[in-house]
Amino acid sequence: MSTTAKNRLESRLGGVTLEGQPHHLSAWAIVGLRLLMGWVMLSAGWGKLTGEFSAAGYLANVDPASPASGLYGAMAESAGLMSAIDVIVPVTQLLIGVALIAGVFVRLAAFGAATQMVLFYFGSWDVAGGLVNSQFVYAAVFLTLGALAAGRILGLDRYVETHPIVDRVPQLRYLLG
Repeated sequence: MSTTAKNRLESRLGGVTLEGQPHHLSAWAIVGLRLLMGWVMLSAGWGKLTGEFSAAGYLANVDPASPASGLYGAMAESAGLMSAIDVIVPVTQLLIGVALIAGVFVRLAAFGAATQMVLFYFGSWDVAGGLVNSQFVYAAVFLTLGALAAGRILGLDRYVETHPIVDRVPQLRYLLG
């Protein structure tokens, strides 16, 4: 495999430089991971939309040791807020899943998914085995997909970025990728 500027990873931060060359299968791994995580979110959202879902029990029973237990408990006591959360969670999970599978607005979807995972992390507070649990790992994976611009590889973001509106509003590039 020949090495070109396109096939290099390089970053400088705080006086530290990281660099390397990705393996030729890296693009396939990124697409596979994006599709897998998209399916995870799509099926989670679909299951909540088609089943009986309420976040109230989850929020009301957060481990008291969690730094978010008081906030989550108060949220569970608000009928209006629970009505909104019971719609927002499954709908956003469904949209995140579709976006990741299609490879469109991947950074926005990845940030939304990572945010949910962090919120779930505080809700499923069980640090007996350490500070890292599955929600923490999922958050890291979603952030990695956004950082890798996974939607530009066999995804619609590659084409959306060529739309003239992206030239007129270059901030949209932060949502794509």
